Amino acid sequence: MSTTFESRYASSPAEVKQMDTAQLRQAFLMEKIFDADHIAWTHTHYDRYLTGGAMPVKGPVTLDTIDLLKAAYFLERRELGMINVGGDGVVEVDGEKFELAYKEALYIGKGKQQVIFSSKNAATPAKFYLNSTPAHHSYPTRKVSKKEAEVVTLGTLETANHRTINKLLVNSVLETCQLQMGMTELQPGSVWNTMPAHTHDRRMEVYFYFEIPEGQSVCHFMGQPQESRHIWMQNEQAVISPPWSIHSGAGTSNYTFIWGMAGENLDYSDMDHCKITELR
Repeated sequence: MSTTFESRYASSPAEVKQMDTAQLRQAFLMEKIFDADHIAWTHTHYDRYLTGGAMPVKGPVTLDTIDLLKAAYFLERRELGMINVGGDGVVEVDGEKFELAYKEALYIGKGKQQVIFSSKNAATPAKFYLNSTPAHHSYPTRKVSKKEAEVVTLGTLETANHRTINKLLVNSVLETCQLQMGMTELQPGSVWNTMPAHTHDRRMEVYFYFEIPEGQSVCHFMGQPQESRHIWMQNEQAVISPPWSIHSGAGTSNYTFIWGMAGENLDYSDMDHCKITELR
């Protein structure tokens, strides 16, 4: 079978306060995103968000529906976003082909029935990092390159958070129902992301960390601002962030991460900021 899934229940702040390290990782961490010629989805009950990865090696991989959706095809009532973090690849959407190079994104709207992933070179396969959310309107399929992204530079080297935010699949670039995706690149010498931290009770979020050098790690911080927890993460792993939780990280080196969001508000700046000195 080329497609599998697992489901994660939503956890309240009271539950998370009682979790040990293993329980925290089981509830929120996705340790393996990519598996050759296979799509493994993780479903969270926070906004019914789906996270997965497609890495075609021996041949094309098809986006099949899963029993969880009770749908005739995967995108019958969903939208899909992806960013390629591997070699050059091709995504065929109902017969239309889109070529995706490294760090290029593709949005596919509700109602598209056949999606096929393939790599141009099996020796350097494409790695399509996938995020999907429920959708109630169909918007056009569109590829977005880094040149087409809305780019914002924040932070400084002095505070170790100099970073470039590439807003790829966001409402200021293209229309979506609720899915928003982008990529933040930390500059050499900077290790902190999303600091000062924030929450946004109108949206949940998933972080995918990559470009972490061999032998290095990222410590991801989550939880309520006054009751924070942490999860140590390795290259090409993802983590679920509830709407009530901060989502921030510090690495032993600079790195890149992809953020994906879903909820009732498409405004990127919708954040409830937390003062650094008040974090606990």
